[in-house]
Amino acid sequence: MWIRRSHLLVVVLLFGVASVLLFVSRRPGLDACAILSADPGDGLCPAVTIAHPPEGALFPPDIAAPTFRWSADESACDAWAIRLRFQDGADDLSVLVREPLWVADRSLWETIKTRSLEKPVEMLVVGVSGSRPGKVLARGRVTFATSPDEVGASLFYREVNLPFIEAVKDPTKIRWRFGSISSEDMPPVVLENVPVCGNCHSFPTDASLLAMDVDYANSKGSYVVTRVAEEMMLPTSDIITWNDYHVEDGEQTFGLLSQISPDGRYVVSTVKDRSVFVPMPALAFSQLFFPIKGILCIYDRHTQQFAALPGADDPRYVQSNPTWSPDGKYIVFARSEAYRLRADDKSKVLLSPEDCAEFVEEGKPFLYDLYRIAFNEGRGGVPEPIPGASGDGMSNYFARYSPDGKWIVFCKAKSYMLLQPDSQLHIIPAAGGEPRRLEGNTARMNSWHSFSPNGRWLVFSSKAGSDYTQLFLTHIDEAGHSSPAICLSHLTASDRAANIPEFVNAAPTAIRKIHEQFLNDYSFVRAADAFFRAHDTDGAIREYRKALELNPQNVWAHRTLGFLLFNVKEQYDEGLVHLQTALELDRRDPRTHHDLGMALLYRGQLDSAAAHLRAAIKGMPHGLGLQYDAIRMRHALGQALLAQGRLAEAVDCMSNLLRLDPNCAEAHYGLALALAGMERPRDVIAHYTTAVRIRPEVDNSPMLHDFIAGYYVNRRAFKQALAHQTRALELAKVSGDPALIGAIEERLRICRQLLPGAGAP
Repeated sequence: MWIRRSHLLVVVLLFGVASVLLFVSRRPGLDACAILSADPGDGLCPAVTIAHPPEGALFPPDIAAPTFRWSADESACDAWAIRLRFQDGADDLSVLVREPLWVADRSLWETIKTRSLEKPVEMLVVGVSGSRPGKVLARGRVTFATSPDEVGASLFYREVNLPFIEAVKDPTKIRWRFGSISSEDMPPVVLENVPVCGNCHSFPTDASLLAMDVDYANSKGSYVVTRVAEEMMLPTSDIITWNDYHVEDGEQTFGLLSQISPDGRYVVSTVKDRSVFVPMPALAFSQLFFPIKGILCIYDRHTQQFAALPGADDPRYVQSNPTWSPDGKYIVFARSEAYRLRADDKSKVLLSPEDCAEFVEEGKPFLYDLYRIAFNEGRGGVPEPIPGASGDGMSNYFARYSPDGKWIVFCKAKSYMLLQPDSQLHIIPAAGGEPRRLEGNTARMNSWHSFSPNGRWLVFSSKAGSDYTQLFLTHIDEAGHSSPAICLSHLTASDRAANIPEFVNAAPTAIRKIHEQFLNDYSFVRAADAFFRAHDTDGAIREYRKALELNPQNVWAHRTLGFLLFNVKEQYDEGLVHLQTALELDRRDPRTHHDLGMALLYRGQLDSAAAHLRAAIKGMPHGLGLQYDAIRMRHALGQALLAQGRLAEAVDCMSNLLRLDPNCAEAHYGLALALAGMERPRDVIAHYTTAVRIRPEVDNSPMLHDFIAGYYVNRRAFKQALAHQTRALELAKVSGDPALIGAIEERLRICRQLLPGAGAP
């Protein structure tokens, strides 16, 4: 009986707890309608700031429910009531949420879109505290509507990890999505885990082809044009390389910002290009990109021929970022005067921050104007500046025609191209005219835009809401006016920058998966090179080893892996094996001879080191802007000759080096060392003085200072002698050689005694 009573007690207690919870959940103060009716309407309470949607926003009828977001200074708000008031005379809709954001369920969102079709709906947001639900703490309003115009197209775009340098080092994390804005989930990833960088992509009008920049084999100018299908391939047979245009001149091509023609027959790209393309420290704007040299080239897919576009092939200018008119009759491109850097190295296509210090460090401006040229089936014509997008003291770029050919939307910024914080979208008539800033611009960076096939919607990238670029959508009406942009936050991950969006005139299922077929050793070499440039030795070694697994005869991988193992990881034996293997595979490579010569010099194998260094100098090509490598190799040979005691040859080598670079401090210092051994003190002092004036840190030889001190003693210049003998002792102590230290200390003691007034130490 006692047991039964205890059971009954438990039941009563449980029932009591359940009753309390039920009572709390039904408290009238937490009812949305009750909260909304408590609104005093006197405008005195703090305002709710509605971040999304913006006032006057317009949604397409085929979009999934967006995220409504707001904030309030009143932090005590822990419950929010939402009221939607329509113009159709029917009842309002009310919702209660606990967080300052709301995504309507599918059924409710469809109702909202139907009832707001071309009729703005008012959304009222009221914030309260659950402990005092009758007191309104904050409120705000916004209106939005639904357009009758559908997007009616799928979206293809890229997601990139930041900062930019990380994506360069590991392109496998870059991914592409393809799907519809009506999808409640993020569109599926159709391409990923590719160890090469893919960039600009485009489709012809009928979306039958995908054209994309890819890195294939040993060509950064590779480009694939292949058929669109649910299960797609990127086969090597569909890859061309822009480097095939005038390959005989030895100039490399990157081939960025290419675009396929509306009918799919032609592709236009910039070739013979050079670009400032460097990492920057800020996460949001972690790269600086703009071309400073290049002409436009056409590839005809029918004839498989490359040809420059007359009128856009003037080497005095950089001609880049081309786009086709919808009928294929015109090409609009960005143009500026070609620029030669102060630190010019013509062998480089892309530049390092040190190469372009005038832009990276000094902020030198670089502006583009938009030009239009007739295509004439590849015959070109006379380029004409587009009024409203040229000659205005701003940088104008990234032009895009509306599908009906009526408008051009382009970017305008103070300088440069791509990822500019102040970039704003402007619209002009296709023939040019007064530019008008699109009303749909956000507050920070607006770029990479694409029209929907019906011309009523424009998608673009922006950093207004996050350092990780997001996609935005704005409606374009007949007069070229745009609605406040809505954020497509449901399409992208929070840890990726979404860019290069393109509307595609195809169903969301038209592309389900893209398989690449061009994975090869060069893919891993490029990744390794990026790790190398970022000073990530372990990452570089890992990727070079992967390259050699695929192709044990990759010379570049052997040479660079050998360099890193020998010089950085101090794994000398394995490093030498890779360097020797690289030389066996290509005995003419001067850089391999240099690296192997330096390794042998370090090992004390002086004769072999000098032989390889001579071969390196002899094998260096001329006229390709490779002066830095020539200087480096001659200095290495001079070191080897000095170590062998072949002083006259060392003098000759260092003198030749100074003809290439009179300001090479290492050459002046090496020449001083050689001349000291030849007992030519005046020349020694002249070259030593020049060396330390240029680069004081090259000064590292106690014997050189000991020699100079002896010269001054003989001339009874005891003060100068004492200074050099003191410096000789400092450097000798660094060497740690007791005999050398003792000998120099003795000469320093004598020097002090000889100096008048110094006295004995």
